[in-house]
Amino acid sequence: MNVPILLIGDVLLVSIQEDLSDDEIIDLQDQIINRVSASRTAGLVIEISAIDMVDSYMARVLNEISSMVSVLGSQTVITGMQPAVAIILVDMGSELIGVKTALNLEKGLDLIHELIEERRSISAYVPSNEGDEE
Repeated sequence: MNVPILLIGDVLLVSIQEDLSDDEIIDLQDQIINRVSASRTAGLVIEISAIDMVDSYMARVLNEISSMVSVLGSQTVITGMQPAVAIILVDMGSELIGVKTALNLEKGLDLIHELIEERRSISAYVPSNEGDEE
């Protein structure tokens, strides 16, 4: 398995180019989490347009990756899901719960930057205690 993980500005781009075994997807999960933690990236985009099939296990791992990345303070967007993959996931009841998706990589990069800016503006807001003094 050779899944490229590229750092583009403050976003990691992971492009899955082939179907992965259960062991390979777990290895990839570890690599992603380690890279997000080490590089302190603000976002993660997982591009899956080359994948013809996402089974329930892979869907669960993608959900877990998104959750772990969120706990580390980053955002996740999955891009390029084939229509057949989306249909199968919904039929299996394994849709990607709480995971942001985009039609293609361009839209995914736009979305991840919007999510990053939204998170930064929320964390930059610090309520003032002015006027509370007696």
